[in-house]
Amino acid sequence: MANSSSGMAVDDECKLKFLELKAKRIYRFIVFKIVEKIQQVTIEKLGSPDETYDDFTASLPADECRYAVFDFDFTTDENCQKSKIFFIAWSPDTSRVRSKMLYASSKDRFKRELDGIQVELQATDPSEMSIDIVRGRAL
Repeated sequence: MANSSSGMAVDDECKLKFLELKAKRIYRFIVFKIVEKIQQVTIEKLGSPDETYDDFTASLPADECRYAVFDFDFTTDENCQKSKIFFIAWSPDTSRVRSKMLYASSKDRFKRELDGIQVELQATDPSEMSIDIVRGRAL
């Protein structure tokens, strides 16, 4: 259950909700947080399919780290409707050093639990994960 390198467990609910986002598309995004007291990654927020990228970015705290997945719909240059699942490691400059270290050391293991991530982004401020950057990485 726990990983020896970071000691971090992943709540089964994280995997279940990710599978629902991926297969059934009943969520637009999921925000995950590490609960330090119990050393576990848990779900903080589920975004409904009608929520936008702005709703998603607004749900990330300005001064705390988070992991998130976002199901990004876009149209290719050939006019094809597509979607890609982004994994975003949110680590703002203003967050605590201990928190940044914890999220950094647990990220790869957590990401492995979510089978189907297509693009990874790391951001330390909102400009690093603007919709234009996301669109550019998706194409």
